[in-house]
Amino acid sequence: MKELLRVTGLKKYFPVLKGLFKKKIGEIKAVDGIDFTIGQGEIFGMVGESGSGKSTAGRAAIRLIEPTAGHIEFAGKDFSSLNKENLREFRKEIQMVFQDPYSSLNPRKTIGDSIGEALVYYGMINTHQEKIERVSEILEKVGLNSDIMSRYPHEFSGGQQQRICIGRAIATKPKLIICDEAVSALDVSVRAQILNIFSTLSQEMNLSYLFISHDLSVVRYLCDRILVLYLGQMMETARTEELFTNPKHPYTQALLSASPKKHPDEQKQRILLKGEIPDPMHPPSGCPFRTRCPYAREECKEPPPLREFLDSKGALHSYRCILS
Repeated sequence: MKELLRVTGLKKYFPVLKGLFKKKIGEIKAVDGIDFTIGQGEIFGMVGESGSGKSTAGRAAIRLIEPTAGHIEFAGKDFSSLNKENLREFRKEIQMVFQDPYSSLNPRKTIGDSIGEALVYYGMINTHQEKIERVSEILEKVGLNSDIMSRYPHEFSGGQQQRICIGRAIATKPKLIICDEAVSALDVSVRAQILNIFSTLSQEMNLSYLFISHDLSVVRYLCDRILVLYLGQMMETARTEELFTNPKHPYTQALLSASPKKHPDEQKQRILLKGEIPDPMHPPSGCPFRTRCPYAREECKEPPPLREFLDSKGALHSYRCILS
């Protein structure tokens, strides 16, 4: 599989300011040195609890927010050093679908204008008629009728609004789409329809996704590989089925044990986590998960080693833990 995005040593720290003169008293390590790659046509999942740094990692990886450190390559080019002008041209290759569709749509713009705006901006159409035709094609791809172009976002349900947002994202024919909790605000039935749209578009347009979610059932259905984040650090990454059938890190095991059973008769070992996720301004030394881990030892106060092996399909399975 051809590599599309490579992220190395990605960090995003937010300064904590206090007082009249905004003196810096610390920093929040939202993302603290993660590595990952996404192949062309691959759906890559990123999971973890709220506050684990998933959304920040996704936005920093495409420089929607500027990373504190790290190297980013997109389509073989150095993405991390692009100036604003060159970065603007790259934007049509990378798009984003947000969690709340209504707040991400301009309430004063019609659906036709919301989807067609990027086409006009990048010079992908020349006439108004071309715009109408292209927007009609996009709406059809996401399961909506072309006669809604003159209507406004508030006239639609949440599921329809998210379809519109997906249409807007694919308008420029991007190579990569970041989906930040794109289905978490939707009803279960609507969620299934949206996931099917993502899957179909991936095949038809050879799209790659970075799919950020806390719902393990969603990422298992859609994603090819998964990265597990905790307190801004990588805990484990593997193929989807490998991660679900052979989780190595205690945090991954705890997440999977908390997910609903597929069948009432299914036997599942429950792993109870102690306390809450630590303050990212003062993370624990060594393994960030050690303060809640049921298997924590004295050695966990030192940075855990990166363990790697090939799974049954020959794919790399990595995790950071002293447990072998």
